[in-house]
Amino acid sequence: MSHVAQELASQPQCWNRAAELAAAERGALPAAGERVAFVGCGTSLFMGQAAAALREGAGQGESDAFAASEFPVGRSYDRVVALTRSGTTTEVLELLGRLRGRTRTTAVTADPATPVMTAADETVVLDFADERSVVQTRFATTALTLLRAHWGLHTGAVLDDCAEALAEPLPERLTTCSQFTFLGRGWTVGLANEAALKVREASASWAEAYPAMEYRHGPISVTTRGTATWMIGDAPAGLADEVRATGGTWVAGGLDPLAELVRAQRLAVAVAAARGLDPDSPRHLTRSVILSGA
Repeated sequence: MSHVAQELASQPQCWNRAAELAAAERGALPAAGERVAFVGCGTSLFMGQAAAALREGAGQGESDAFAASEFPVGRSYDRVVALTRSGTTTEVLELLGRLRGRTRTTAVTADPATPVMTAADETVVLDFADERSVVQTRFATTALTLLRAHWGLHTGAVLDDCAEALAEPLPERLTTCSQFTFLGRGWTVGLANEAALKVREASASWAEAYPAMEYRHGPISVTTRGTATWMIGDAPAGLADEVRATGGTWVAGGLDPLAELVRAQRLAVAVAAARGLDPDSPRHLTRSVILSGA
């Protein structure tokens, strides 16, 4: 079994620990009413997108998300939260350095022996969710669970749905599809982006992601027999029928959206296996992007 398969299967235990940790780390996490920006790269960016939409939707305060390299330094925030599994990503460390003394910063990381521990004003370490695989699964969802618990949005039902996502078979013939589209609404747009990234990384497949209402505005044109459209969260009325009318496979997201992301992670591993690829070692990728001379 690949490292990533083992790691994604451990997510219920990791989420439990993150939910318990949230109370102890309350002072390091965004307070209600703060104006907050979430930053990261790759998977961490998409988790930041989900976190920002979820926080603002819960009435916790204005929240934005940016790629660390694209942060608008002229804007004023009460706090910037950096998500970084490795703690070594160049763009994140450079941004934290630029913000020091100007904006309060918090880093959520998996490795306490990395530069981010001193680059940020405050840190939350999820070392129990660290991973050997290049492909992120449990650290990303555990970091988001930490934040959901902090905002009072994590329940036992989420864990039940995660267990179901790990146990139930994937839809029949899904691994043979030639193209995958993931859709989301609100905070699940970030999860859809991450689901598509997982499939691209692990299986070198053609995978895209869109806000569900935008899917009709062009992207549906690639949907046909042999493709799959996967909704994370509640679908807009009539969309499932429109997809089926193209001949494409419609996958409804009936579980908690974070548990649906776990199902998409399983799909990525399954497609990689079907194609004879090693999901732990995606081509051209490393655990952390460290730029020389940046």
